[in-house]
Amino acid sequence: MAPMSKDPNPDPGWWFNTRTGEVEHGEVSRAIDRMGPYPDEETARRALEIARERTRQADKADAEWGGEDQ
Repeated sequence: MAPMSKDPNPDPGWWFNTRTGEVEHGEVSRAIDRMGPYPDEETARRALEIARERTRQADKADAEWGGEDQ
């Protein structure tokens, strides 16, 4: 598969490892254990908080939707 970016030295990004609770720079661990990439270390440290907020927002949108299948 061809690389998505033509940049020979792409920024590896910051990741939150859900298994260890540690922040990693680059793709250090297995993909299944990582959340990200995030633009910086501080944001990666907030990965779980960010995910919780996104889930709250999606749940609220679902509750307000009242679509045809309800």
